[in-house]
Amino acid sequence: MVLVHHETDPRLLRAFVTVAEELHFTRAAGRLFVAQQALSRDIRRLEREWGTALFDRSTRHVALTREGERLLPHARRVLAAYDGLGAAVAAGGDRPLVVDVAARVATGQRVLDEARLIAPELEFVARYHSGLARAAAEIADGRLDVSFGRVAGLAPAVRSWLAHRLIRFERVAVLLPGDHRLAALPRVPLAELAGETLYAAAGNEETTEWTDYARSLFAGRGIHLAPPFPKIEGEAEFGRVVRRQGWSVLASTEFVGVPGMVLRPLVEPVPLSPVSMVWRRGPHHPGLDALTAAARDLGGRGSWLERPAGSWLPEADRGLYASAGS
Repeated sequence: MVLVHHETDPRLLRAFVTVAEELHFTRAAGRLFVAQQALSRDIRRLEREWGTALFDRSTRHVALTREGERLLPHARRVLAAYDGLGAAVAAGGDRPLVVDVAARVATGQRVLDEARLIAPELEFVARYHSGLARAAAEIADGRLDVSFGRVAGLAPAVRSWLAHRLIRFERVAVLLPGDHRLAALPRVPLAELAGETLYAAAGNEETTEWTDYARSLFAGRGIHLAPPFPKIEGEAEFGRVVRRQGWSVLASTEFVGVPGMVLRPLVEPVPLSPVSMVWRRGPHHPGLDALTAAARDLGGRGSWLERPAGSWLPEADRGLYASAGS
């Protein structure tokens, strides 16, 4: 008999549901931005509180027990109720909308600036995180309302509770040291990068969707992904590290300037990076309407959803946005 504690911590429920969705403790810990050991402790604590095993575990295999399968839909409903209550409380009054724009020169920043012009009566608070993987976890926890990024790089289980709208196909570029052999070219054909090693945030669990994009782009082209490296904080530190490491960097044409380096668009084919506006399904904030209108206006003026002939998208993105663009 399962004895469910009447005050089960919602954090433990979220740990249970996330592990059940991933069936992999490392991936689940990455989604929740906690250490794997801490996640394992939370699952063991929940199993003690409920008096039953929720998972069968081995070094190579994680599976729900029969009781875990039975309790999972109940845990999901309880979490949805908690999240709905939090959203309803937060929606009261004229609360600010917290928007992650990634960087000061990013597409998200341009959309936010335009939304502030469209709806000056609303308050938007900008955050500057580097990846949608982290932002999605913060949206789940109610610490963030809106973010921007590559949705196809998120796990399907994460996408299932997010609402998203494609707003732009950014052109992908390479950031090169000023003395690099390709730096003098106005545009760099992808074939010219064969044999090169490019940094694409491998090792940073907050930007896994971008590293996944890079792997798809590099596959079969002889381009190497720089090995995992700790997360780099801030523009000045990013510039210092990439110059010291001697890296070239996979980027988009919407990227901060780095002294001593040059940004060159990639061609033949033209790789595109889809940018979507992302938020949690549920209660509607008027700021979402302003952001949507801003993205639509900017996109119309700048042909943001145009896909040039011969452009390239990863297979996952092609499937997700098959009907988008020209």
